[in-house]
Amino acid sequence: MSAQAFEDDENKLRNNLLEVLNAIMSHDQNTRTAGEQQIKLLEVLDDFAVILAELTVDENRGLPIRQLASLVLKQYVECHWNKLADKFSPPETTYPAKVAIRQMLPLGLKDNSSKIRSSIAYAISAIAHWDWPEEWPDLFPQLMQALTSGSPSHVHGAMRVLTEFSRELTDTQMPHVAPVVLPELLKIFLQSDTYSIRTRSRAVEIFNTCTSLIHSADNPAMTNALLPDQFVSEFTQAFAESLQVPNGPASDCGLKKEVLKTLISMIRDVPRKMGSMVSPVLAAVWQQLVQGAQYYVSREVNCSEEDTETVFDSDGEALSFGNLVYSIFDFVESLLDSHKSRKIVKQSLPELIYHLITYMQMTEDQVRCWLENPDQFVEDEDEETFSFSVRISAQDLFMACCKEFKNESAVALLSVMDRHLKEANTQRNNGDPHWWKIHEASFLALGSVRNLILESLEKSVIQFDFSSFLNSIVSEDLKSDSSFLSGRSLWLASRFASLMPQETLQNFLGATVHGLQPDQSPVIRISSVRAVFAYCDHLPGNDTLTPFVGPLIDGLLLLVGQATVEVLALLLESLLVIISVNSAVTAKYQDQLISLAIAVILKYSSDPLVSSLATDVLTELASHGTCSALLEAKLLPTIISIFNSPSSKIPSGLLSIAMDVLCNVVRKLKQPLPPSFFSVAFPSMIKAAVNSDDNAVLQSAGECTRSYVGVDIDQLYAWNDEEGNSGPYYVMQLISMLLDPKLTEYSASFAGRLVSVFISKSGNRLTHEDVDMVLRSVLSKLQQSLTLTVAQSLLMVFAHLINSNLESVIAFLSTVPGPGGKSAMKFVMDEWCEKQSMFYGSYDKKVSVVALCHLLEHGVSKNDSRLNEINVKGDRIFKEGIRTRSRTAKEPERWTVIPLLVKVYKLLVNELTNQLEASTKEQNFFEWEDDDEDGEVDPEDGRQTLSQLLEENSVIGNGLDDNDEDGYSETDEDAQNDPLNQINLKDYLTTFLKQFANTEVHNAHFATHLNPLELTTLEQILHT
Repeated sequence: MSAQAFEDDENKLRNNLLEVLNAIMSHDQNTRTAGEQQIKLLEVLDDFAVILAELTVDENRGLPIRQLASLVLKQYVECHWNKLADKFSPPETTYPAKVAIRQMLPLGLKDNSSKIRSSIAYAISAIAHWDWPEEWPDLFPQLMQALTSGSPSHVHGAMRVLTEFSRELTDTQMPHVAPVVLPELLKIFLQSDTYSIRTRSRAVEIFNTCTSLIHSADNPAMTNALLPDQFVSEFTQAFAESLQVPNGPASDCGLKKEVLKTLISMIRDVPRKMGSMVSPVLAAVWQQLVQGAQYYVSREVNCSEEDTETVFDSDGEALSFGNLVYSIFDFVESLLDSHKSRKIVKQSLPELIYHLITYMQMTEDQVRCWLENPDQFVEDEDEETFSFSVRISAQDLFMACCKEFKNESAVALLSVMDRHLKEANTQRNNGDPHWWKIHEASFLALGSVRNLILESLEKSVIQFDFSSFLNSIVSEDLKSDSSFLSGRSLWLASRFASLMPQETLQNFLGATVHGLQPDQSPVIRISSVRAVFAYCDHLPGNDTLTPFVGPLIDGLLLLVGQATVEVLALLLESLLVIISVNSAVTAKYQDQLISLAIAVILKYSSDPLVSSLATDVLTELASHGTCSALLEAKLLPTIISIFNSPSSKIPSGLLSIAMDVLCNVVRKLKQPLPPSFFSVAFPSMIKAAVNSDDNAVLQSAGECTRSYVGVDIDQLYAWNDEEGNSGPYYVMQLISMLLDPKLTEYSASFAGRLVSVFISKSGNRLTHEDVDMVLRSVLSKLQQSLTLTVAQSLLMVFAHLINSNLESVIAFLSTVPGPGGKSAMKFVMDEWCEKQSMFYGSYDKKVSVVALCHLLEHGVSKNDSRLNEINVKGDRIFKEGIRTRSRTAKEPERWTVIPLLVKVYKLLVNELTNQLEASTKEQNFFEWEDDDEDGEVDPEDGRQTLSQLLEENSVIGNGLDDNDEDGYSETDEDAQNDPLNQINLKDYLTTFLKQFANTEVHNAHFATHLNPLELTTLEQILHT
């Protein structure tokens, strides 16, 4: 093609593209749609992106066209630049086009339009992700030229690129980048008259990224070379001074927030390099904290001044005062991570807690919102809320301080409370309508650290007359005109019920019953519901509570009919705990409670929290042993009706919930189960499951069937339906369904547990043919599994069998063919060895590790050729040299190949390594390195060991989640009844590996395969 013809084609494409871009900007919907469709056709042409780049950087073109061209170019780069990109769509950009675009784009970084600069910067960053440094070595010099140009526009453009660019740097590239970039960043930050606040904020952000990457390289020599003490001190001084600049043309909340984020990183990563500047920084931050509290009270808590501070940066992030407060709190919390800095926090604790309680006050916006929306009040004030506010953030920092400095915090809190309450009285006497807010915040702080206060009283760390406090101040505040203060008073009293004299306790219990009544405000009723939970939780076996159980249940039931969904969840939580207090009283309400729980499940089946709480209520009632007949009469017909209904006639999710309810009730009812649970409910549940393709239904059915199998396998075998089909027949039907290769793998998520329990409990009653069929189905499903959860569940079937009948399972797997012409034993062990290190859940880990020990012991002692002939992947092979992203992507993974038993041995050593590390972390939990030069140790460190934390259920919390991470809860009867669950894995592995390491076969055939880390672990146990 001649040069003229080529130019003509290019001009034609340019004109077509301009027409299409104009069409996309049209006000007419049809024209826009046509333009969007046309551009999809054009983007496959080689010069499409080149012309877009030309239009973007052409300052003679109109700004709208250039902006649109830049946006389309951004999208093009994401989809077509590199075939390894997540969003890649063919064709890939041609090499000549890439060269032309890389030459043009840096020219646009100095464009007068900030939007154009931002779009170009994004495109350059996206391209650099793939091309720098190999394909685009000139990029960094071009950026540095822009950075040192002195032009605010050019610097801004370069900074936008460097923000992303710096995140991509490796430790091998940083020594070439940091010495050039970091000094320029300091210059830009200091020149507030030349550069905008946002540009200077980006300079801080890039500095933070670079210093964090330098530190993460864990190379002290490189850190000292790239971050000289003097340079870090200069930056720190500049940061400290910037925090004191009033908001205005040279500073705002966004810049200060970025500075604080960077200071947090520096205190964490390079505290020594900050030198004498640490004190000025702390003083500046403290000034922000104190001044901010005054500002916050006037603008937010009392709304006496309008807040006009909220602005947004070019990335759309809010730069409000609230965000600055969060950063201040984060900074203070970061000080707790440094031994020296923690001492400073400790010395300032009374003033810090004083101001934190100030920040914990309700804002007028919150008051209005919570009065109008009780659901939001419940959600925001929940201890495990996902909401975020200054109040919540202040409370989090307050509790963190209390964990760090238990004794000092307890003393400081009582002193600070007295100060706040006296100041509030002055405000009240002066007619300030907001006086109650500091009372409420003080009560919130005190109640949040209940365990700490009780412990401090017991150890005589503090002296405090709680009886007088409750009878005077708290009782008086119960009568407040503010429903929030009245409600908080009820809540606070319930938290310290164990300290009350009987008369005082009766008075507050009576007040709680009164607070539940319909004539009370929603805030007081909700607070009373929370108080019920606390009284039941903190007064186990207290006879004073018993006469109030009935009235409290009455009050809770009164509220149920009017409750919105969030309030209903709170009600069910309190009902769940109060019905466990006194079975005799609860028995009078069983009919009502069962009806309520059923109604809630039917109405709120789409709400997982509410429906699970209603299920828990039924489970608790079943455990009482006095309502089997009621459950059979009221609950079972509803459940069976759900099982027998067509899926189109019931709400989505209700069927699986009904199965979950039946599962839990079967587990808790007294044995033997009432006949209808077998004769009607069980077969109806199985039939509903095998006629469903819903994964949730199939998983629930598997767990429900496991409960029947686990609770009474004899009763299951003894029962037959009218057609003569036995209970095991139905179980086999469901297992076949769960393992059906035609269904998605998620249907088998819990199938492994059912299969393991069923085979174990059935024993010799299962025929060889049935076992063979089930295990073949497990193998078939395992071949299809892609997710760890499913694979682990299925592999556990073989682990359980190895632990109970090792020879039989080896014989089976060795004779059954697997994929690729190899034996099933080869296939299973390949899968097992590859995934063992990723297995989760303490019970499954124990079962798996013990099975591997049995397998290794058998293979070595019997010299079993069925195991010895199998080879599997060993260790990963890495090439030496610098590893860049593009090179890594092109290199296939390579592994050594080693004998199966050697791999099993290495897996066991690695598991012991993990156990030893976990044990060390537990011993050192909350123990901090002493980074004082003189080796001084703080005598009152305030840290807790993990065992103390577990004993106390933490300073703040009321309990720990007893759900194991693999879905087996601590109370799962099948896991609980397995002796393997009682072993200490670290001790078991230590004993086993010690014995094996002292054998001749170990030294001859196994020891040489260990890598340095594995050898270290082995030496560690052999020398203890």
